[in-house]
Amino acid sequence: MSTKKIALVTGANKGIGLETVRQLAAQGITVLLGARDEKRGGEAADKLKAEGLDVQFVQLDVNDEASQDNAAKFIADKFGKLDILVNNAGIAQDFMVPTSQSTLEQWRNTFETNVFNLVSLTQKLLPLVKKSEAGRIVNLTSILGSLTLHTDPKSPIAGSSSSGAAYNASKAALNMFTVNLANELKGTTVKVNAAHPGWVKTDMGGDAAPMEIVDGAKTSVTLATLPEDGPTGGYFHLGQTLPW
Repeated sequence: MSTKKIALVTGANKGIGLETVRQLAAQGITVLLGARDEKRGGEAADKLKAEGLDVQFVQLDVNDEASQDNAAKFIADKFGKLDILVNNAGIAQDFMVPTSQSTLEQWRNTFETNVFNLVSLTQKLLPLVKKSEAGRIVNLTSILGSLTLHTDPKSPIAGSSSSGAAYNASKAALNMFTVNLANELKGTTVKVNAAHPGWVKTDMGGDAAPMEIVDGAKTSVTLATLPEDGPTGGYFHLGQTLPW
């Protein structure tokens, strides 16, 4: 079993995922860069290796069960454990679509990636995370998954419908999964938390976003490297607790 910390970041060939890989590897962690596209994923990993970072590409399409199984087997065979799982992969298909006009296909696709297959992958990798001395699971959510803030007229997202009901609901569901899994694992060395990266300049966030990618990765990295007395079952953005 490896003595170095081993991390897996999903959806990591670009954007926040790639920067999360870079920042974790900069702390001396062996990071598995998970991506469905072998060419893009391999090129991203090679770029970070050229910076002197311990990064390896792992083909992982979170929407493909065989791909999930292969990744889990690879990690088990090569490392025997997984210290950090960052569930970064996610999609948004109904931004700027009125709730009454969003399609069932958009809802199904969004929940498949953002909830169902994330849950599946986490369950498959949990036995390996439990073998870590300090397992950390980070679920990339969004402030848009907060029912409290959506219904607070003074909040920054009050009355927002442009973000898309399917996307918002998928993140609210992911928040609930985070809480329930953290409760189940209380008393163990595994901590499970939800990270809101912020509105970041990515393909999803767009050029109008106020945050740079380097800052968008900080919440995930902090939660992935929490000390023993750190929180579990929380919802955070740059050190601040968000309301569910």
